[in-house]
Amino acid sequence: MGLNLSDFEPLTTEAVKAFWENRYSARQKQIELGITDKGERAGVTGGKNMDGFIALAKEIVIKNGLSDAEIHFTQKVLTLPGYFRPTKLWDMLVVRDNRLIAALEFKSHVGPSFSNNFNNRAEEAIGTAVDLWTAYREGAFGTANRPFVGWLILVEDCESAHKPVTDRSPHFPIFPDFKDASYITRYDIMCKKLMQEQLYNTATTIISPREGKETGEYLDLNESTGIKRFIREFAGHIAVEAAR
Repeated sequence: MGLNLSDFEPLTTEAVKAFWENRYSARQKQIELGITDKGERAGVTGGKNMDGFIALAKEIVIKNGLSDAEIHFTQKVLTLPGYFRPTKLWDMLVVRDNRLIAALEFKSHVGPSFSNNFNNRAEEAIGTAVDLWTAYREGAFGTANRPFVGWLILVEDCESAHKPVTDRSPHFPIFPDFKDASYITRYDIMCKKLMQEQLYNTATTIISPREGKETGEYLDLNESTGIKRFIREFAGHIAVEAAR
């Protein structure tokens, strides 16, 4: 039986619409309550922005034969033990027979400022993966089979995200692929390297303008880091687990 990708394109479109709508609603609620957050923080305090992507991943699990798995997406049941720290809070977990099947992270980055937050996102993604795989090596998750570990980020498609960025490295040269790379390009490079180093099964960057609130518009940067690969690889892992 072939993989069921669950019509991922319209579901992704709806997830993008929900992302922008939830940000807008959170901002409006703060205005009504007389609360003011700096910059873009007002749009993230609601904590529901990436729920559409969680719903898409949940659909993939069910449609590919693992309806008996525990699919966790509420905060009180999303922690996993770490090796370098006691626990890590994930965005979605799939558990079956007391074994970790999948752990997923869904992130976003909205402008106009991208400088410090890109490095924070990179450090978080790398550290999270190293911590999880070291804990896995030490038998933390009750499984002999490697879990699926996925990372996805939605980045605002705006002018500042596309501008070339110059870095200073006074002692040693930076790697050529990062030279004058925009923040969107940097996310794409990072995703490729996260997969190349086997830190994540899939790492994905999609971009969307603020008009996505009405249209659900989004773009992949390339096939290797696109949403279709994320869904295909995840569906394949789930189908293999369902067949065990």
